[in-house]
Amino acid sequence: MNSSTIIVILIVLVFLSAFFSASETAFSSLNRIRLKYLANNGNAKAQKTLDMAEDFSSVLSTILIGNNIVNILSASLATILFVSLFQENGVAISTLVMTIVVLIFGEITPKTLAKAQPEKYAIAVTGILSVLSFILKPLAFIFNGIGSFVSKIFKAEDSDEFRSEEFITMVEEAQEEGDMDEDEADLITNAIEFNDQDVGKVFTPRVDVIAAEIIDPLDEIDRIFRESGYSRLPIYEDSLDNILGVLHEKDFYYLYYKEGKTDIRQVLQKPVYTSEHVKISALLKQLQQTKSHMAVVLDEYGGTAGIITMEDVLEEIVGEIYDEHDEVVEYFTKLDDTHYIVNCDADIEDMFEYFDITMDDEYDFNTVSGWVIHMMDKIPEKGESFRYKNLQVEVSDADEKTVNEIRIERVDEEEKDEQ
Repeated sequence: MNSSTIIVILIVLVFLSAFFSASETAFSSLNRIRLKYLANNGNAKAQKTLDMAEDFSSVLSTILIGNNIVNILSASLATILFVSLFQENGVAISTLVMTIVVLIFGEITPKTLAKAQPEKYAIAVTGILSVLSFILKPLAFIFNGIGSFVSKIFKAEDSDEFRSEEFITMVEEAQEEGDMDEDEADLITNAIEFNDQDVGKVFTPRVDVIAAEIIDPLDEIDRIFRESGYSRLPIYEDSLDNILGVLHEKDFYYLYYKEGKTDIRQVLQKPVYTSEHVKISALLKQLQQTKSHMAVVLDEYGGTAGIITMEDVLEEIVGEIYDEHDEVVEYFTKLDDTHYIVNCDADIEDMFEYFDITMDDEYDFNTVSGWVIHMMDKIPEKGESFRYKNLQVEVSDADEKTVNEIRIERVDEEEKDEQ
């Protein structure tokens, strides 16, 4: 075999190495959803590629076997060629030249090109890979068997399970790359996290519940409806721990004006009870089944911890829902580049996210007020302060029961270290 023939064969082998390298990259990084979309729109080649991608382990075996065969052959032929040309220095020269050629033309360049349009390339080479898979099937069977045996020995865990955290990461990457706007990303993320949310993270606590007592005059209940703007009120007897039912505004005014009756018991809707530890997805189903829009949240002793409405549940997916009676509350007010005012009714997780801080612990409380009290081991007075990571926190409004507002100053890490 003369030198010219060997060079031609080497060129062909490097081309085949590029083919296998690009195929590996294309099939490992293609978007199956995009392929499925093409297949559903009548692209038969896309369907074949999708079928092959579903059996990626077999495809990978074929690619690796083919790539190793051509690389070994090219290295052997190159050694023969360069030894004949340079004799004792031929092996070293062959190693250097083939390493550079294979890296540039057989690995880096084809993989970069395939990574740019993986679906397009994978569709183009599916037919060739199908033929090669059939030819190399005996070898692939042997190597797959060896791989399975080794996996059983070392008890390799199956990492193919798709986790919700991975999907959220994909959504965040799509938002950063401009493929998805912030509202779309938030909606998808909220929908994924919906099943993990507890009622305790969402409900209105007892101290903020607006309710009426069964013995209240009708004009007093009328006043509560008008001033609160709510369409439903919990009705209790003696205390909030004994809620008799839920009074709908429409039923109340029909009773009040049309019937002229004073006993509201007959129009009370039976209360739905739930717990702080129930998932809001399960509560949503319960509310749908009972055709209710409000549930009473019970504590571990059977007392009333608060209430939760259908609107509260839906807001966990679509965000805040305001109507003409709602007062829009700004939980975070930026004064300048380093100073902020925070309403202590804000969710503690929202505050940490707003200031881009990682929560070190899981807390039993939900609000910023609970966090401040936890950090200071007491209900603080106005003017008291503490440091948390790069935040200087000062209580700007508090009473004997809770913290209403804090003032936060971002402190640079260098300034923090100096202090």
